[in-house]
Amino acid sequence: MLRITNLRLPVEQPEDALPEVLSKTLGIPRAELGTWRILRKSLDARSRDDLEFVYSTAVDLPGLSHSERLKLAARSRQPVQIEAWQPDHFDDPAPGSESLEERPVVVGSGPAGLLAAYYLAVRGYRPLVLERGDAVKERVPAIRLFDRGGAFDSENNYLFGEGGAGAFSDGKLTCRMSGSDVDWVLSRFVECGGKPEIVYEHRPHLGSNRLPMLVRNFRRKIDALGGEFRFRCRVEDIDMVDGRVRGLFTSSGYLKTPVVVLGIGHSARDTYRALLGRGVPLRAKPFQMGLRIEQPQEQVNRHKYGRASYLSLLGAADYTLVARGQPDLFTFCMCAGGWVIPSVSEEGRFCTNGMSNSRHDTPYANSGLVVTIDPAQLVGPHPLAGVELQQKYEALAFELAGRNYHCPVQRASDFVQGRTPAAGEKLPCSYERGNVPLDLRQVLPPEVANAIRAGLPIMDRKWRGDFLKNAVLVGPEMRGSSPVRIDRDHQSRVCPGFDGLYPVGEGAGYAGGIVSAAVDGLRSAKSIVARYTPANR
Repeated sequence: MLRITNLRLPVEQPEDALPEVLSKTLGIPRAELGTWRILRKSLDARSRDDLEFVYSTAVDLPGLSHSERLKLAARSRQPVQIEAWQPDHFDDPAPGSESLEERPVVVGSGPAGLLAAYYLAVRGYRPLVLERGDAVKERVPAIRLFDRGGAFDSENNYLFGEGGAGAFSDGKLTCRMSGSDVDWVLSRFVECGGKPEIVYEHRPHLGSNRLPMLVRNFRRKIDALGGEFRFRCRVEDIDMVDGRVRGLFTSSGYLKTPVVVLGIGHSARDTYRALLGRGVPLRAKPFQMGLRIEQPQEQVNRHKYGRASYLSLLGAADYTLVARGQPDLFTFCMCAGGWVIPSVSEEGRFCTNGMSNSRHDTPYANSGLVVTIDPAQLVGPHPLAGVELQQKYEALAFELAGRNYHCPVQRASDFVQGRTPAAGEKLPCSYERGNVPLDLRQVLPPEVANAIRAGLPIMDRKWRGDFLKNAVLVGPEMRGSSPVRIDRDHQSRVCPGFDGLYPVGEGAGYAGGIVSAAVDGLRSAKSIVARYTPANR
């Protein structure tokens, strides 16, 4: 096949026009163009008045010989590039020689655990998936009830339950990785209900409203392939004999297994402590800490789009900003047309996150506004130093906001100027449960607060004064990544000294989003298949 890259079309031109554009680019009749597909699609928004989609495509030309195709590739001119191309081979290992007498256990049903379980089920290993929270059918109404003022459940919330934190994390599938494993994961998302475009869009988005359906469909496929799910089942300890996993102690009893895929997520702090007590090698790692910023979505659209017609073509606009400093301040997990939600997993603590549905249809835009910190610099080298730092400021936020999971909020301009908000001041905010005006410097380490105060004016200048206008800050925001890494061998993916234990995903410190976590789980599942053969074969 041939790969054609940097093919540019105005955003007004539909994808249906691509075959004609490809034929013209290659200099061949339309009838000679065989099968083709989009490999990548991104938006070039450098000129707000002339937005373009940039495509990378793969094209088959069945009527041309190999040498004729190479001649076509040799004619490529800037900016369009034409080259010979072959898709990456997906490695599907043959079963290994060690017999697996008990089914493998997957701990956690977030992206890493879910895709590991799915691959193991496809290969005939009948995995048992343990989830400390409820199934998504019960999880969704429980979360809605909490948002309206209901009681907090430490086992079933925005972070724990079927789908993990990923099920209510906006559904962004942006990933810096590429290759056959990424393609395999995205294709499984499509099979389970995702829109087909996610396999090639540069910044694909499922939406928090669609993710529960995908999670449920994954479970149904795993069940149909011989797997099993157990909900309200929390892992409490690992049974070890002579350096090998023998089983798990859980809140529902003992489970015998020699293979455990550990996909606990970045907020299972009690599990981190249990693992540390068992001697599992953990270490602190850098993570993000800061606030969220919220503006009217219409304001973002107006700044990003030079033509009114772009809104109907592209939907709500998003953004990415960086303010260089010591340390850098940057935005992440920008939720266009979304709202602020609680990211809470423990009683008596408060933290924020953002989400948006597939239509991006609220009046609000919000984004994480964070710096990367090394916990060893602020607290010390203890493996759970970052966790303890998170807990300290989450507890302060809960206490200062009234001990009822209301959200601390402050005008961005007041935060920059060091002005304390007036008591009882009403500020616009999408957080449903209620908010309280506070000086947000109180819920951040001084180093982080200072970095945000220094960086916000830089971001505002980049937007010619449009970024901080009408903006409010909420917080704290500190669950963007895990502050802990669980050691594992690079080749075998097994935790040293704990043969049979496979740490995966964000909670293990090896991923930073839905797709990267899913790929990480897939790769560990492949390692299990390459080592073991299921007993029922």
